[in-house]
Amino acid sequence: MRKRHGVASGRDVCYCHGNRANLNICKDIPMLDPKKCTLYSGGARGAESEFGRLAEKYGIEEVNFSFEGHQSERARGVRALTSEELMRKDVSLVYVSKLMNRAYSSAPIFRKVLQSISWQVDSGHEIWIVGEVLEDGTVKGGTGWGAEFAKICNKPLFVFDQQKNGWFTWDGERWNPVADPAITHHHFTGTGTRFLEENGRQALAGLFSRSFSK
Repeated sequence: MRKRHGVASGRDVCYCHGNRANLNICKDIPMLDPKKCTLYSGGARGAESEFGRLAEKYGIEEVNFSFEGHQSERARGVRALTSEELMRKDVSLVYVSKLMNRAYSSAPIFRKVLQSISWQVDSGHEIWIVGEVLEDGTVKGGTGWGAEFAKICNKPLFVFDQQKNGWFTWDGERWNPVADPAITHHHFTGTGTRFLEENGRQALAGLFSRSFSK
């Protein structure tokens, strides 16, 4: 019986353009022209700033959603959200806490963080996250809302789990390990933990090198 949540074990699979495929087929997908691509992120310390650094290195346009009081390490492509724009992505903390099986802070700044993450996910056609997949199938920390929102929006979703040292993709029911995935959409979202480890940094470097032509 298939598990509804959690991480599946077994052979690595790959998801290209939303479809299950053999790994050797994925190698034939052409690399993207970075000048035609846009990264949607938040510029925060850790995974987001590394996504931004790599985007700048490859000549990819950046859109870093921010708001008053938000600390960003990226000065490139800052998109300051107004109070009205933030409220468009408002979500009940009771709903989020129930969905994520954990309690979230009711502090106004945290609510704004969740709202800005929703802007990131809503803007990208493919969602890439660095973090940790928990036993219940959610992703650890505030980043977890980005993953859950991507599931709700039925968008291609990938997570590099720093503890398991590997990439995983969500198939609608569970997480599956995936070897050497590549970005396949010109508009993509990159977010994740503030505590980026060396294996996470290397995973992002490999992801960009596989995805974009130079």
